[in-house]
Amino acid sequence: MTESHEKTAMFRSAQFEEDRSVHEVLRHVYDALHEKGYNPVGQIVGYLMSGDPTFITSHKNARTLITAIERDIILEELITVYLQS
Repeated sequence: MTESHEKTAMFRSAQFEEDRSVHEVLRHVYDALHEKGYNPVGQIVGYLMSGDPTFITSHKNARTLITAIERDIILEELITVYLQS
């Protein structure tokens, strides 16, 4: 094993310091996708897994909002909320 594989990578635990919280952005994106007739959960998962912003509609500025947040921050928030429930 090389040295780069011996240490655990650590993600930063940054706060999303914009006008909207991660929750608000995800809700907005979900609603925009739903309004356009997409499966919102599937589209958001596709974006989070691939990083391809075309999974998110530009309707209601949803694509711009979600791409302003690093994907690891979104995933961190989702896991935190899931484990707290």
